[in-house]
Amino acid sequence: MWDSLIIQPFVNFLLWIYSLVGNLGVAIILFTIASRILLYPLTSRQIKSSQALQDLQKDKKFIEIQEKYKNDKEKLGQEQAKYYQEKGVNPFASCLPTLIQFPIIIGLYQAMQKTVASTPIDLLKLIDYIYPSFSKALSFIPLNTKFLWMDMGSPERLFIFGLSFGIPVLAILVVITTYISTKIITPPTAPGQKDQTTMMNNTMNIYMPLLMGYFAFQYNSGLALYFVTTNLIQILQYMIAGKVYWSNLLPRKTVEEPKKNTSSKKNTRG
Repeated sequence: MWDSLIIQPFVNFLLWIYSLVGNLGVAIILFTIASRILLYPLTSRQIKSSQALQDLQKDKKFIEIQEKYKNDKEKLGQEQAKYYQEKGVNPFASCLPTLIQFPIIIGLYQAMQKTVASTPIDLLKLIDYIYPSFSKALSFIPLNTKFLWMDMGSPERLFIFGLSFGIPVLAILVVITTYISTKIITPPTAPGQKDQTTMMNNTMNIYMPLLMGYFAFQYNSGLALYFVTTNLIQILQYMIAGKVYWSNLLPRKTVEEPKKNTSSKKNTRG
């Protein structure tokens, strides 16, 4: 089921794009663009959900709920969930495109493993995944998997003269672009304001770049190229929609509460 619904269409789509451009790296970039276009309805929903959450942070009743139950996290979560439902806001909708993207990532990785045929046995296995109606793909099998300094079927490393190790350029770019893309699409919250959604977003902003960077470092460079392209397209989509919060990348000043003057006032003589 997984092979027929996910891997096989991806393999044939990649081969078809490769047959047009003659370069596997460019084919992966174009495939990524196509997948982001298909996922744009979800991205648009994510943008609207983020805007709704931002508007809610300014809602007088929502602020009152936070202030009233700030010392009771369980009750605060219940009241916030109730108010989210009342306003028709889903605080987890902003995570939906990311979650849906995981099957695409896994399917793309497996499809590239099949497409990058480095041995005769792999080549025979690849042929089994090609649609019978796409018989011309046999002449477009990407035997040359080079793109710039990278081999699409191997983890990316840039070797510089004088260094005894390769620099994982793409993995670094994946961490940076993932961090930027997750930060700038998250609506800013008021200073000192903490709720479940804010804490969840902060957690994702930390762990998601590291997770994606690990995948890019460990697995083939075709997957890392997909990550970087996806992040750049996501940033562009949010810029076009006018929902980019560049200020999130700047360090915030902590707002200290004014200290109460407990010292006794000096009596002044008239």
